[in-house]
Amino acid sequence: MSFVAGAGNVNVDLVFSGLPRLPEEGEELYARSFSVQMGGGTPGTLINLSRLGVPTCLQTLLGPDMFSDFARRAFAENGVSPVNLYHGDRIPLNISVAALTPGDRTFLSYSESGPVTDEMQEAVYHASRGAKLVTMQLGYLEAYRRLKQEGAVLVFDTGWLDDLSIENYREYIELADYYTPNQKEALKITGADTPARAAEILSDYFENVIVKLDKDGCLIRENGREHVIPNIPEFAHQDSTGAGDAFLAGLLYGLYHDYSFRESVLFGNITGGKCVTAVGCLTAYCTEPELLALAKKYRGFLA
Repeated sequence: MSFVAGAGNVNVDLVFSGLPRLPEEGEELYARSFSVQMGGGTPGTLINLSRLGVPTCLQTLLGPDMFSDFARRAFAENGVSPVNLYHGDRIPLNISVAALTPGDRTFLSYSESGPVTDEMQEAVYHASRGAKLVTMQLGYLEAYRRLKQEGAVLVFDTGWLDDLSIENYREYIELADYYTPNQKEALKITGADTPARAAEILSDYFENVIVKLDKDGCLIRENGREHVIPNIPEFAHQDSTGAGDAFLAGLLYGLYHDYSFRESVLFGNITGGKCVTAVGCLTAYCTEPELLALAKKYRGFLA
């Protein structure tokens, strides 16, 4: 049976929402609500994908701490059985405090995960063998090279990096089959001044180009032609946290089931759009029947 594989650190978010503003240094403010949630990244994407009925194989780092125990329970509740790459006694997760104000969101984070080792590379390669699709994260390049040679389709999602450029990440860009930057990331990595120009530059590396335009949908480029697939209008925005990971889950769903590129991006817009209707990365999500019904309803967006 084919599956979708991915390696990445677990993120656990301590979410303070309903803040009127951020506190000044030395000041204390009370939020209207608080929750502990699984954060974004590869684990969040594969949880959303598992919710859609796609078999997954996650490789991540879990320790003996209470945050790792919280993550284990979340994985179990969502049908994900991770391969643990960590064998130490520290906290190998990324822990973030998320402060949500009416205007934006701010994060304070901590991590002890450390560098990717040769042992971890080997474990990721062996756990991902046979996958139809593999999500790419920084640090596992040698594993991805071997998986690509064996026929896996590679989907790269960097997130924002201060040194983001094609030159700095050329090895990943040239290896990947798909790349899923948002508008800000696409402009940064290409040095372009418009999303259309960024898409044109990325078309030198990818047959099918994706540039997520936030509230304006998704710009795609295929066969030298551009098209914008709009966002789903019935979804009311509440919190953008995790939208990119949810989009990626929808895109992977489409690619896994051999839908067209445009249909796969529409799936991504649906899952990403549903995510932003509630606070947190994994609070609001689509079931497979809901996803397919919405894709049918908004099929006209593909023309």
